[in-house]
Amino acid sequence: MEKHPDFKNVYHLEQLNEKSRVFQDREDAGKVLSGMLSGVIDSTAVIFGIPAGGVPVASVIADELHLELDVAVVSKITLPWNTEAGYGAVAFNGITGLNEPLIKRIGLSNDLVNEGIKKTAQKVKHRMQALRGKRPLPDLKEKTVILVDDGLASGFTMLVALEAVSKWDAKQIIVAVPTGHLESVGKIVNRVERVFCPNIRSGRVFAVADAYRDWSDVSEYELLEILNPK
Repeated sequence: MEKHPDFKNVYHLEQLNEKSRVFQDREDAGKVLSGMLSGVIDSTAVIFGIPAGGVPVASVIADELHLELDVAVVSKITLPWNTEAGYGAVAFNGITGLNEPLIKRIGLSNDLVNEGIKKTAQKVKHRMQALRGKRPLPDLKEKTVILVDDGLASGFTMLVALEAVSKWDAKQIIVAVPTGHLESVGKIVNRVERVFCPNIRSGRVFAVADAYRDWSDVSEYELLEILNPK
């Protein structure tokens, strides 16, 4: 594990940089991140997975490092014609972030934007009820919060998650993601204590899925199985 030459607080694995298909699946990615975090994170840290894809990665880290696992519900606002691409995100506490340059560039109307925000807020509310119910947040005072997703594409979901989590009384916030675009990593470095991202890639085209040999969507049923094991 080395510090990335472009950022003072970003840790990566140089041998994985600029490469695709470096992880078998999200479980494998979680184990790689666990190795990077081992010996660096204290035992009181709490792991928060961002659903859907971040939760299975976070679960492995929590298991490997014997840390508490929780969920931070944040969802991207997707384009009407492409549910894989987003122009913003909504967090569990109502905080909303929009990619204004993208909205302007593609000519989204205010009505479409507002409709997207409303639908995403409803999705976040449903996921909060399904995944957390009435369970209160753990006591995070003077603790380290580790936010985990399965990758950073535009970085907007993570930015909104960080703004939401900053309202908590945590000692420090750390981001751990298996893969990320160089520019997106750069967007978050000044908002957190440290970033752990083994596979950093640059270039005009970036897809989180390209870092994985085995990639599939994560269902709500799978999330419930992970967060509420029998």
